[in-house]
Order: sequence, then C-alpha cells, then structure tokens
Amino acid sequence: MKIRLLITACLLMVGIVSCDDEKLSPVNPNQLSVETFFVSGPQLVAGINSAYSALQGLDLYIREYFFLHDLLSDDVASGGGQLEAHRNQVLQGAIDPSNPLIISNWRGWYRVIHRANIVIDNAENVTEEITEPLRERILGEAYFLRGWAYYELGSLWGGVPLMTTMATSIASATPRSTEEETMQQAISDLTMAISKLPNKSTYGSAELGRATNAAARAMLAKVYLFKGEFENARPLLEAVINSGEYELLPRYLSNFEEENEHNQESIFEVNMTRDFGDANVWDGDGSGISFSTFRGQEYSPTAWRNLVPGPGLVNAFEKVANGAEKDDPRFSYNFYRVGDTYNNGNNTLTPDAVQGDSERPSWRKYTMIYKQSAENMASGINFRVIRYADVLLMMAEVENELGNSASALTYLNTTRQRADVDMPLYPTSQYPVGSQTQMRIAIQHERQVELPGEQIRNRDVRRWRRLGYLQNEPIPNFRANHDLLPLPFAEIDNNSALTNADQNPGY
Repeated sequence: MKIRLLITACLLMVGIVSCDDEKLSPVNPNQLSVETFFVSGPQLVAGINSAYSALQGLDLYIREYFFLHDLLSDDVASGGGQLEAHRNQVLQGAIDPSNPLIISNWRGWYRVIHRANIVIDNAENVTEEITEPLRERILGEAYFLRGWAYYELGSLWGGVPLMTTMATSIASATPRSTEEETMQQAISDLTMAISKLPNKSTYGSAELGRATNAAARAMLAKVYLFKGEFENARPLLEAVINSGEYELLPRYLSNFEEENEHNQESIFEVNMTRDFGDANVWDGDGSGISFSTFRGQEYSPTAWRNLVPGPGLVNAFEKVANGAEKDDPRFSYNFYRVGDTYNNGNNTLTPDAVQGDSERPSWRKYTMIYKQSAENMASGINFRVIRYADVLLMMAEVENELGNSASALTYLNTTRQRADVDMPLYPTSQYPVGSQTQMRIAIQHERQVELPGEQIRNRDVRRWRRLGYLQNEPIPNFRANHDLLPLPFAEIDNNSALTNADQNPGY
C-alpha cells in the first residue's frame, strides 16, 4: 500500500502557502487554523503526509523534477516529440531566470520546506492520541524532507533564503544565505532526521514510502560527496551497508516496475499510484496531485518520446565484438530499440510506432509498456530516489578518494556482479584501475551506466567538475558561468529581502 494524501491536511497546507490570498480574504472564525488543527496524533500524521504529497505535485515528481535534472545532464537528448521551448532552452544551456522549469522546481521544494516547517513547529503541541515514538518519527520525517529540499536547492542554486519556521505572512521573507550555510542547514536537518527515524524493517506495508534511518544517512552522504567531504560520508554509507536491510536485486529491471516497489534494493522512493486515474491535474501553482506521473508518457518510444538517451550515455556502455569481455546488458535494460518486444512479449517495436529517428534508442526505464500495449499519462511506477547500488558506488568513490584502493575495487565490482548483469570485473582492458585517477574514471563510468535516467547524473557531473575530477566536459552545452541556476525573477520580485544584486553570476 502507498501513502496517500489526507485531504484535510492538503487543504490546510495549500491555504497556508497562499499568504497573499489570505491577506485579501476576511478571516473565517469557523475555519481551522494551524494552531487549532494540530491537536491529535492523526492530525500530525496528516500534516507530514501533506509534506510528502508536495513531492507528488506537478512542480516536482509528477513532471518537472525529472525534466530539470535530466535536461541539465547528458543522460538525454531531444527525441521525436515536440520538446517545449522552455525545456529545450535548458537542454541547450540557454537558461534565464524566467524559465518556467526553473521556477517550478524552486517553488516545489519551498512547498516541501513550508509543510515540513508546519509539522516541526507544531509537533510539540499535540497531546491527544500520540505516543512519543510516533512524535519522534514524524519529526524525523519532517527534518528529512526539509534537509533533502535544502540539498536540492543548495546544489542547484547555491545559497538560498533559509526558512526554518512556518511562514505566516509576507513579512516572513528572509535574505539569501550562502551556499555553505544552505548546505549546513541540509546537514543539520538530515543529522536530526537520523537521530529520530526508524529502520525500514520496522514499517508495516501501509507505511512504506516514509523516510527511514538509512534514507537519511544516504541522503546526508550525498551532501558530503557534493561538498567533497569524503571522510564524513564514509561512516554514513558504512552504516547503511552494515545494517543488513539492503541488497542488490538479481534482476536489474525489477527496480523500475510497479510490481517490485519498496524491495530490498530500494532505500527511498517517491510513491506513485494509478488508483486515481491519469495525472491530468493542472492548477495555478503546480501543486496539483493525482499520484501518477507523466514520466512514461514523456519518454516512452510509443508515446511523446520528447527525450531519448543522449549520445554520450548510449556510447558509454561497454560493447565488444568478441573475446573474453561482453556487451553490457544494462544497455537493453535501460533502452528500447526497434525490433524489441514489449507488452509482456506480445508486441514488437516497429519504426512506424516511434516518433522521430527510429534508429536512435528510446527509454525503457520507468515506462509502462513492459506490460501494456500503449503508454498513457497514468504511470504508477514509484521513483527510486536512492537505491542500494547507488550507496555501494558512493562507497567505492569514498574509499578511492581516501586512498583505500582495495576496498574501493570491491565495492566498485559489486554492481557488475548482479545476476543478470554479470559483467567482467574491474580492471578491464577499457578500464584499468592501477591508480586513484584510473579508479576514479572507472567509478564515474559505472555510475553512468548503472544509474542513468534516475536524476543522479546531473549532480554527479556538477560535483566532479567542481572537484576537478572530470577528464573531459560531458555536457555539450555547458556554460562555465552557468554552474548555478538563476534565482527566479518571481522570487526576487516577491521576496522583499532580495534584490537583483542577489542574482547568481551570468544571469
């Protein structure tokens, strides 16, 4: 069972975000306020569920989150569909502060922050139908979501306004913090989450999708890797690996299908479901919720096919004509090609079924046609935000950067030993690992072919670029003065604590 939004909490939270509207509307004395709503444990659960539901809005995982990260990376290229102008601008590196895709992601993460703040500010006021373990868990979930949000904002925009209490009016506006302060807020929140969250194994089936101790540790490790603080990431990743709660699945594609959600490789997922129909919910602020995602519709070879795998990604997979080595089977696990079968083997992909250049592969990962004849808007496949494979490869990188090459090699090879991958172990003829630099190249390669289309590559490239670890610039349209995204014009206009001087360089 997947977590569903509790409507009462949703209406409450959306109403609170709209501060301008509230100023224009007379107060209804019969309407619940935040102070009067949070009395019981079930109401506090409703509050944290509403914070999760912000992830399922149009601004984030229903549509705009995967677009932003994929377009900023070399995972994708324009496909046979009609990629909207503002998306193509991001793909081409021609980004400006009015771009709707930039605005949506900024707004989406601040919605998560606002709803998490409401829970944090009011958790101690709840006195009915509440146990202390439940209160602590909910607080841990709120700190996890807020810390994750600040990691997203800090790694893409640098310093941002830090909101650590519930916004109640326009006067709640705060000035821009530095990137270091933003990342420290993420570290503080995720550290707090670790101290309060339980293990995944303690959750019943109805609670799967909630943040766990391992999810907070892995997310905090991502923050430290982005900062280049490998020594701080090591104990966090080690604790996840030693927990005994996670292992690689024998079948790679089981990670991206509806039937295998919250499996032993999954550390954190954003829940989706088709129970409520298509994701055709368009509202004014991007918070429309229907729990299903457009990901398959946008990328599938039998649907819009707006984005296809980028040429750099396609060429990254190991391919050999003969000899002891072999083609990497993850190529076919990630991509469809003309002649492949789908719909449980009942259909064959033909050139006339594919929009655009049918010689180019199309995305298989996160599409629904593995079991149905056509793709539509109602995809209920959960987004795997953190997989155990990611943790193992992060640990390989950490060990390599700390000078522990033998340990790094063990972790690096683990993902290649998955039962249905079974690739030759490193070192290979293509990837010798006799030095730290060679090992670094092999790790970068393995992350690229193990994790494509999972909104990871963009941030990997950004941090490797900053650390000077890239052998070549992989993003065709990267502009050096656009390392950070622009603060949206709307934020500068509406936040009285910001001016144009706060804008990132290059915009």
